[in-house]
Amino acid sequence: MTRTINETFLKAARGEKTDYTPVWYMRQAGRSQPEYREIKEKYSLFEITHQPELCAYVTKLPVDQYNVDAAILYKDIMTPLPALGVDVEIKSGIGPVISNPIKSLADVEKLGEITPEEDIPYVLETIKILTEEQLSVPLIGFSGAPFTIASYMIEGGPSRNYNKTKAFMYTEPKAWFALMDKLADMTITYVKAQIKAGAKAIQIFDSWVGALNVEDYRYFIKPVMQRIFSSLKEENVPLIMFGVGASHLALEWNDLPLDVVGLDWRLPIQQAREMGINKTVQGNLDPAILLAPWEVIEEKAKAILDQGMAQPGYIFNLGHGVFPQVNPEMLKKLTTFIHEYSASKMNR
Repeated sequence: MTRTINETFLKAARGEKTDYTPVWYMRQAGRSQPEYREIKEKYSLFEITHQPELCAYVTKLPVDQYNVDAAILYKDIMTPLPALGVDVEIKSGIGPVISNPIKSLADVEKLGEITPEEDIPYVLETIKILTEEQLSVPLIGFSGAPFTIASYMIEGGPSRNYNKTKAFMYTEPKAWFALMDKLADMTITYVKAQIKAGAKAIQIFDSWVGALNVEDYRYFIKPVMQRIFSSLKEENVPLIMFGVGASHLALEWNDLPLDVVGLDWRLPIQQAREMGINKTVQGNLDPAILLAPWEVIEEKAKAILDQGMAQPGYIFNLGHGVFPQVNPEMLKKLTTFIHEYSASKMNR
């Protein structure tokens, strides 16, 4: 029997008119779900992502529980790095830790290349299980962007200020651009493999690029992002850009050959459009609001929806990811509210 895929999310990403506002949540699969916490007592993130059936279950769980309009593949942005020769370990309570950080051009030149079918077959198998057998909504694949990946590779782990990364960028420009090129090649190859396996949209997470000012972004980062998105554009799936604390870069993203500009909670949607962002926008409820009483959540969501629905091309999301303290029932209630409220406004 052929499954019917709900394409509302894809239509909104392309700027087309929809019957209601589609919604999905960053980090919707994972830490806030009791079923996931139970799995995590037995398996690490690494072990979950290496078991396609289990990883598919974790990815699909929020679609079943919340009735969201898209699934996002459960994995980590570090997943492709071991293929390049990067020794990365996800440490509980810390995040990705890299034991062989990049310090020179020689270190960059030692990096290998990714061959997805050989290096990450478990990711591709998970995508196939989801898209060929299980999901009734589109699956979003993703990758970290070069700056964000490079920040871990240079700092050796998470950072608050990215001083080492920026110092490397300013003092070793040749090595920096060589690293950007290596990571761009990896991103393009990795993402195209996800699309070939069945991913229907792609989100690029440049989580920490907000640490740069506009001038440095234009010189050190934008050319490589132009190359990545230009290459991915050939695949004809919606491309989404997202970063945290990067409102000052939103217009730079709007220039790139992508489809959706993801906004965190710092930049109101109406203001983004007044600034000249003419692509589909995605966002941007502050995830902290999910810990407030329902009346507050409803009021804030309504205000964001009213701004988003002012023109076609809007996807509801959070301004960053769901965190562990959020009650899954609240996400289910919010999803229902978004669907019903937007449908009542659009179908008047």
